[in-house]
Amino acid sequence: MVYKNNNFIMTQIQIQNLEKVFKVELKKTWFKNRIKSIFKPEYKEIKAVSWINLSINTWEKIAFLWPNWAGKSTTIKMLTWILSETSWVIDILWLNPSKDREKLVYKVWAVFGQTSRLWYHLTAKDTFELFSKIFDIEKDEYEKRINYLIKEFEIEEFLNSPVRKLSLWQRMRCEVVASLIHNPKILFLDEPTIWLDMIAKQKLRDVINKINKEEKTTIFLTSHDIWDIEEICDRVVIINYWKIIYDWNIKELKKNHIKTKIIKVKFEKLVGNENLRSLLENVKILKNLWNYLELEIKNDKEELTKILQTLSTKYPFEDINITEPDMEDIIKTFY
Repeated sequence: MVYKNNNFIMTQIQIQNLEKVFKVELKKTWFKNRIKSIFKPEYKEIKAVSWINLSINTWEKIAFLWPNWAGKSTTIKMLTWILSETSWVIDILWLNPSKDREKLVYKVWAVFGQTSRLWYHLTAKDTFELFSKIFDIEKDEYEKRINYLIKEFEIEEFLNSPVRKLSLWQRMRCEVVASLIHNPKILFLDEPTIWLDMIAKQKLRDVINKINKEEKTTIFLTSHDIWDIEEICDRVVIINYWKIIYDWNIKELKKNHIKTKIIKVKFEKLVGNENLRSLLENVKILKNLWNYLELEIKNDKEELTKILQTLSTKYPFEDINITEPDMEDIIKTFY
């Protein structure tokens, strides 16, 4: 336990040796073997999660990244006790998920982008009221809470529409509102922005960050949208073949794994190709279109300064843009 900004920072999730193995029956093709398998079925084991060790503190916003079909959703389901584990030591909010599930559900929630927790034939408003009863929320407290969430997520216009008639982005907003009604201490988000348009995604990210800041909600996110990771999370955990291969913040990830930068320069007037090539002998020129230049250089501050000074002394700039590789490209290097 430590202090940060006059607040307690404590470990909220502690995972040791988390493992999940599924047993799948082998299907036989020949009739004789099928009859035999009725009396003596054969199984093979499929390892979905193996020996994960992780510690997450209060108020953290963590991105949990694996390749496709590698156990991200399975891990969340085990942490929330939707799935039982094969072996583990899990401590969430000082509770054991298998023994204290009823207590735990009052303090956590999981949103799955591919699965709805809303009642299909009810309106979103009816579902929210039903959730308030499930979580034993007092009426006055619920009214205050739901009005705040309705305003933040801008869902008032379709609040009384049946869930089956909502568009995907409308439903996802309502899913997240439903998850926050009981003010959970930990919010698990599995692909929360899937199928959403750009505006809806950004709005959802903004509200998640606001909830984290104002209500100290710990965010556990899995996503294939790289902007979700960059704009929500402070910490990134990358796993490959069930082993943690990176666990640190995004700034350090960029600092240590960005090898190059791209410089795009537009000059005020036409520039001769030969003149530029003589000035940039040791620089990789990607494009050279008379008054437009695109260069790839090493991620080095001194080299960047030198190149910009060299160009600016000879040719006035109209516009300049310096970009880094996408987060997605950086993460791909781990695989």
